[in-house]
Amino acid sequence: MPLISEEPQIPESAQGPRVTPATGRTAPTPRPVPGPRSAATPRPGRPGPGPARPAPPAQRAHPAPAAPARPQPTENRSAPQVQLIPAPAAGALEAAEEAVDLLLESGRAPGDILVLTTGEQHPWAVHELSFGEAAYWAQQDAGDDVFFADASAVDRAKPRPVVVVAANGDAGDAVARALPVARDRAAALLIVCGDPQTINSALGAGV
Repeated sequence: MPLISEEPQIPESAQGPRVTPATGRTAPTPRPVPGPRSAATPRPGRPGPGPARPAPPAQRAHPAPAAPARPQPTENRSAPQVQLIPAPAAGALEAAEEAVDLLLESGRAPGDILVLTTGEQHPWAVHELSFGEAAYWAQQDAGDDVFFADASAVDRAKPRPVVVVAANGDAGDAVARALPVARDRAAALLIVCGDPQTINSALGAGV
């Protein structure tokens, strides 16, 4: 008769997701960590409170007054996670492109990502605008690819889960105007590439 183990091994696939720390990797610019899939998805590593344990028998005979329940911190689901990638204005667009590549490699859908530039427009946007604004903005409505836009037109940009801002212009006021609106357009994650002092000032040191 075969022996049956009293403690069967749980298959690794049934043990739930694991959170592993990112290994150190050398990169020319700091890499963003892909953010949550949606604002309604709880972040890993923050489990809710577990069930209360029953009191020992000695305490049940003489119960002490129940302590008031500690309020659980409420996470602001409407505010996106903000990440800053330090870069000079001349390298901000390149840093933004690297951030987009990492997001796509991590499994983000291209249609989840909006890229805004505060200075010179991305070459893709320049090319697509050559066919007319109607065709250009129709690609945003289609929502099946990464969309690049000038930050001056951020009011026309529709919300997406991830917004990447390339602060590639020298005008700090352009960054200051674009970032608050960009943060409103980001449903889950806002990545800003550029000068940290200018960006922190525009966001009210919110990063």
